[in-house]
Amino acid sequence: MYAFNYDPTEDFLHGVIAIPARRALEKEKINSLEKLSDYSEKEIMQLHGFGKNAMMKLKNYMQENQVSFKEV
Repeated sequence: MYAFNYDPTEDFLHGVIAIPARRALEKEKINSLEKLSDYSEKEIMQLHGFGKNAMMKLKNYMQENQVSFKEV
């Protein structure tokens, strides 16, 4: 058994979007759907590491969880 500090925020969107996109969100301290909903789609697309594919997957995941981006 391994002993380490488990951080559930590291699993945010694990398996949903690729690591570069997850790191981009982590860098902005976006670690929940609630925090993500405070941003517009355009703001997220401007993050380094985020592309069209990641955005498409993220939008689908958000829709499944009844969460949406901030309206501009």
